[in-house]
Order: sequence, then C-alpha cells, then structure tokens
Amino acid sequence: MEKDSPCKVNLLLNILGRRPDGFHELETVLHPVAFCDRLRFDRAAKGIELTCNDPRLPTDGQNLVFRAADAFLKSTRISSGVRIHLEKRIPMAAGLGGGSGNAATTLLGLNELFGQPLAPAQLQQLATGLGSDVPFFLQSRPALGTGRGEILEPLDPFPCFCGAAFLLIHPGFGISTPWAYQQLRRFPWALNGRPGRARELVNALQAGPLKAAASGFYNSLEAPAFEKHPILALYRDFLVEEGAAGALMSGSGSTVFGVCASLADADRLADKFRTRFGSAAWVRTVPAAPAPA
Repeated sequence: MEKDSPCKVNLLLNILGRRPDGFHELETVLHPVAFCDRLRFDRAAKGIELTCNDPRLPTDGQNLVFRAADAFLKSTRISSGVRIHLEKRIPMAAGLGGGSGNAATTLLGLNELFGQPLAPAQLQQLATGLGSDVPFFLQSRPALGTGRGEILEPLDPFPCFCGAAFLLIHPGFGISTPWAYQQLRRFPWALNGRPGRARELVNALQAGPLKAAASGFYNSLEAPAFEKHPILALYRDFLVEEGAAGALMSGSGSTVFGVCASLADADRLADKFRTRFGSAAWVRTVPAAPAPA
C-alpha cells in the first residue's frame, strides 16, 4: 500500500510565552500543501524495516516514521512487523512539517494496512506523543492550533484561496527548531505576542479578499531567523514587492512562501525569483488547495 504524505505552511505562528513545562504557548494557523513525500507499507514477519531514497535521513529510532510505526505496533500489540519505504521530496528542517506529516501518514497507513484496529481518538493520542505538528496531518483541512500547537480546530477551506497558489522557496539550508525557540528570549516582543491574532486572521481569510487577509500573516520566529539569515528577509520582501498577495517564513524556517492569486502568477513570480537570486534555492509552485486525505 502507498500513501502520499503532504506538507504544510503556517499562515501565522504567534508565540504567547514560555510555559512551566518548557514548551511555548502559541496560536497558529496551519494550511495543508499538496506537495508530498510518498510512503509504501508492506507487512513483514517481525520488526520494523525502514528504507529511504535520501541517505542523509536516519532510518532507525531517530526517524519519526520509525517511531510512529513502533508506537502503532506497541499500542495495537500486533506481533508481526512492517517494511516501510520513504520517498523523500519535501526538504528537511524546512518549516514545512515533512517529518511530522510522514509520522501521521505512517499511523494512518498502518491502521489501514492492519484493518483499522485504532479509533481516531487513539490515533490522535499517538500523534500527540510524537510531536506538536503530527496531529494536524491526521486530517486534510486548514486548522487553528493552540496550546503547543497540538490542540486543533479544523476549519473550512478559505474562500479567498480558491484558485490561488503557493510559491515555496527553500534556501538550501535548514534551521533547528529548538535553536529558533531558544533565541526568542532575545526578542521579548516576539516571545510574548498579542493573543487573538490567529482568530483575526481566520476571520479575514474566511471573509476575503486575499491581499487584505494576507496582511495578517505573522511569524514570531522570523525575528531570530532573519537576524541570523538575512537572505530570508530578502526573499520574503522580494515576493511581496513583485506581486505576491502575502509572504512569510513557515514554522521555524527556513522555507519562505508567497501566496499568489493564481498558479500562473506563482509560476511567473518563480521565474522572477530565479532571475534575481539564481537557481541554487529549491523552488516549487503548488495550488493552494487542501492536500488529499
């Protein structure tokens, strides 16, 4: 059995302060992006065998796919094993949630492969234990996230995104999520954001128009990321200056994305970007529609 594993962008990531448990309280608006890795699942006699087309990616317990499979088998007490192959296309350490999506897709894939032994609430519990972004990928709609990001309110597709497209730009280097959060203490205004931004953005996206709604895009983690990597700020500003309705860094970076009124507009903007910055960066255009379930 094979399944696509989509990625996401954060249209907003507003940090509200550090929690007693060491995590950060936040509010975020997540949107699925139909650019996907591919996972293949096969039953095996015992154990977990994970392979990947990208040799840089570990295939043991450091990998979220392996950990998701291990959590699933232990939770269901299934004695047989699995073979999983991950075809990696989404950049790593990119703020696109590729690894989290892989973990969620593994839970869904194995649950299907073994005849649905786990109910949705049980899958949700396993996903939450694997990472804050993993529960989002158990479904295919935009969502408003609170807590550390794992408390989700699924949302209807945003009308102003109809026909629109994302332009994704990864600069060729990653940003460590723990590093980005640790650096926030040097930016008190970013560490302690104004609550309510997420709901305001959702309301604007539901009402439209696109350019007015996109003015509410916000990411607290741009502060440390742009200080260390000013090229990312140049990317973001270039996209807006050259016609994107809005632009932002996704998650903890390093991917910067723009939202354009159409796929043709996104393709034209991608050409302009390559002319200005060269061809070293990873660049993709994708329709801004919910990823397939």
